[in-house]
Amino acid sequence: MTLRVLAIGDVGNIMSTLQKYTKAEIHIINFFKDGAGVFTYEKDIETFSNYKVKDHLKKINEIARDYDVCITMGTGERIAYLADLNYSAFYVGRDIDAPRFIKNSKEEWFSEPLHTLNFLERRFYKKCFENANFHLAYTWVFEHLKKYTKNGIKLDMMPIDTSTFKITTDTLDEPKKKFTFFSPQRMGRPKGTDLIWKALPLCKSDFEIIQVEWFDVSTEEELKIKDELIKTKPPQVKFVPMISRMDMPKYYNFADAILGNMRIGTYALIELEGIFCKKPALQYTNKNMKIFSGNIELDSPMIPTSNDPIDIAKAIDKIVEDKEFREELFEKEYTFAKQISDPQRVADWWDDFFLKIHKDYPKIKKNSSKISVSLRLILFLFANRLYFKKFKRLLGIN
Repeated sequence: MTLRVLAIGDVGNIMSTLQKYTKAEIHIINFFKDGAGVFTYEKDIETFSNYKVKDHLKKINEIARDYDVCITMGTGERIAYLADLNYSAFYVGRDIDAPRFIKNSKEEWFSEPLHTLNFLERRFYKKCFENANFHLAYTWVFEHLKKYTKNGIKLDMMPIDTSTFKITTDTLDEPKKKFTFFSPQRMGRPKGTDLIWKALPLCKSDFEIIQVEWFDVSTEEELKIKDELIKTKPPQVKFVPMISRMDMPKYYNFADAILGNMRIGTYALIELEGIFCKKPALQYTNKNMKIFSGNIELDSPMIPTSNDPIDIAKAIDKIVEDKEFREELFEKEYTFAKQISDPQRVADWWDDFFLKIHKDYPKIKKNSSKISVSLRLILFLFANRLYFKKFKRLLGIN
């Protein structure tokens, strides 16, 4: 039996990578392309036609019974809850380290709340969380998930599309003047950009960083941080506009090394993609975070193991100036990356998980009472739209 999986939301193109390797048939419906989504979404993925929750719900209700299993990412969780589906929630970032169901929730590196929701809003999102059949989270995100459930599933294996991210002769058509790092991640405190900015004046080596000009901006505090990062950009950093996902390998292949996250303490997709393009990656590794491939505990070789700017600067200089060290580091990272990111191994795990979901919850629809489902929507409408103009816009009334 081939399971049909409905994935609502696809943060980081995780599901779009998995669908190329799983036995299950995964259909992704992502949220309306806007801003960064135009560049970062995998091509040929279906998206909702607008931002209206009413229309999202209508679409899911029309297609849900064609599927056996539902996986949600981001705000896909609320759509699945409103549609009365059996769903599993997969968290890769802000949706659980600063959850909407916690009053004035904020991330640990900010003083300003990410969410300032009223009591009814928080109650609604708590229901969304509680109604998920399973909760899954990546390595550092799991540290937050386990605060809210004892039954969370920790995932350290992260699939990389090795048909796209590989060493090729397709590279940037421009001369390289000096050792070059590529940093395609969003900029901001969660990525450790402020720490990198402090480290760069301490570096003694000569290099350039190609940094995608892409920011986390959800609050006034983040807007101020963005302005400050632009204002204080070190001379080694060269900003480039947003890059489409399909053009990313050109930059990976052009660069000599990848400059990754210096705050969360573990790898993300960009470091692993770069490694599969045969480039060493610098990324702060918190040795207290345990990493497993199946039942085998692994030790991440990525450096530095401290995110003090002094140590970041030393790591940068070491990788720029010492070719032998750079090559040895890459070989260790490549071995590690193949253990945790081989897409077929990761897909096999997900196929087993899809089978478990389907065995425990054979039907994607819960068939709750119509009154119960209607009350969910009423709670959402009144909680999120407390004055008439916003209420009209949500319903799509002109």
